[in-house]
Amino acid sequence: MKILINSEITSEQKQQIESISDTLNIVTPKNATEALEEIVDTDIVFGGFNRTLFEKTTKLKWVQVWAAGVDGILFPDFVESDIVLTSAKGYVGTHLADQAWALILGLLRGIGRSVRERTWDNKMSIRLAAWELGERTLGIVGLGGTGIEVARRAQGFEMCVIAVDPESVDAPTFVHEVWKMDRLDDLLSQSDIVCICAPLTPETECMFNDDVFGKMKSHALLINVTRGKIVDGPALIRALDEGQIGGAGLDVTPVEPLPDDNPLWDMPNVIITPHVAGGSPIRMDRTVSLFCDNLERFLVGKPLLSVIDKRKGY
Repeated sequence: MKILINSEITSEQKQQIESISDTLNIVTPKNATEALEEIVDTDIVFGGFNRTLFEKTTKLKWVQVWAAGVDGILFPDFVESDIVLTSAKGYVGTHLADQAWALILGLLRGIGRSVRERTWDNKMSIRLAAWELGERTLGIVGLGGTGIEVARRAQGFEMCVIAVDPESVDAPTFVHEVWKMDRLDDLLSQSDIVCICAPLTPETECMFNDDVFGKMKSHALLINVTRGKIVDGPALIRALDEGQIGGAGLDVTPVEPLPDDNPLWDMPNVIITPHVAGGSPIRMDRTVSLFCDNLERFLVGKPLLSVIDKRKGY
């Protein structure tokens, strides 16, 4: 069984993978050219994957990417193939949720303004704009791994949590209601904070548009830590300019990198971080452990974890 590891891992992580079976032939190409040579007779890819690799393969059965989102590799031929795709979905929620809450608190407590404006004269305006989270409502769009972790942290702030998801999801004890997507309007009208935790799919692209912003509370905060293109950029700028919503915390933006002249940079009620929510010193350890669990399952014919429905995109 040949495994192509197309990602940087430590020697200890490689040994962890090797320990699964003595029948494995593990290759770690040094560059893209070597990867193209090795992919031809590879059975399993762990790490980066693209159309070029796909076109060279002859016996590939399974790909596990290290990221949670897979929108960048769902080209039609791959989607229609029998190759199984797994990702790190469900295993990156912890640090994405931490980033979401950093953005929430940075907006709510005036941290963004304080860092940007560097003056004592804004003290009273920041105080007057602040509000408490207790008994407020947090609305989560997409109750997967990230959404659940965002909701879990809301318990400490004594918030009411509601969510929408396209799938039938059992609500954890700390989520008060989970609805299907046809009740998005209800979530928008009730939420003081709306957190996007959904993948990018044809259904979610530009989901947050003028119509959606018009249904949010005027003081509501929009938080996005998954995919920037879920938000219509010009519509967001209009909503912030016209006071339809109260602010936005964005780790991802509709265009990345966000152009220097984009108005979002200078808005006092916006905090932007440069797509850093995925950063964690133990992220690759988790991902390698997931791959090892899946490899054990694969070798004995058991269902894999974190499988992507390639047609749905998640």
